Amino acid sequence: MMRNFFVLIVGIFILAGCAGTSVYEYKINTKPYTIDGVTYYPLASANGFSETGMASWYGPDFHGRKTASGETYNKYAFTAAHKTLPFGTRVRVTSLDTRASTEVVINDRGPFKSGRIIDLSYSAAKEIGMIGHGTARVHINAVGSVNNSNAKTTTVKPTTNAAIGTGNYYVQVGTYSVQNNATKASQNLSTMGYANVVKSQSGKYVVRAGPYSTRARATSVRDKLQKSYSGAFIVE
Repeated sequence: MMRNFFVLIVGIFILAGCAGTSVYEYKINTKPYTIDGVTYYPLASANGFSETGMASWYGPDFHGRKTASGETYNKYAFTAAHKTLPFGTRVRVTSLDTRASTEVVINDRGPFKSGRIIDLSYSAAKEIGMIGHGTARVHINAVGSVNNSNAKTTTVKPTTNAAIGTGNYYVQVGTYSVQNNATKASQNLSTMGYANVVKSQSGKYVVRAGPYSTRARATSVRDKLQKSYSGAFIVE
């Protein structure tokens, strides 16, 4: 009987710990911040956001430390760091090498090493098979928010090369001084089936479709997008 009582008490503590993790309240903070001379502009909304690039992961050295959101980093939780996505954004991460997917919650900022778009927790990285390699090519897209499960989002599944994209060529469709306008353009590209990125540049927001492995592929996409964005052009 005492043994059963002990098991019950342990179970209560475990459930309490899980509940504490699940109700963490992430605050939206769009205040720009600067790292190593580069200024980043956090997005107010993740609606329609998708991006293709290199992922990395971080683990033991940061376990137990505070993240940029104020939450304690747990390498065994399914979380990630991103430079501009709102804290609390749920993101689907798909490895372009293994085709395995995982879902994480953005609770930190980074990675700040050139060419990397997201830093995964140990458990998330393990789930898509990238622990040994350290990095992996991935496609990410926002699928919701833990703060508001009813938030409107657009999910784009990478099923074709047109949707995923790899390489160093992009098609720039616009530069916006208002963040919401850039978000709408990104969402529109996602709805049309194009992977895209939103970058902060000189105080403005640049929206680009891609990336693509060849200029020929980028040219084909540019020609199609010029029907909707007359000023679309290729960026290498």
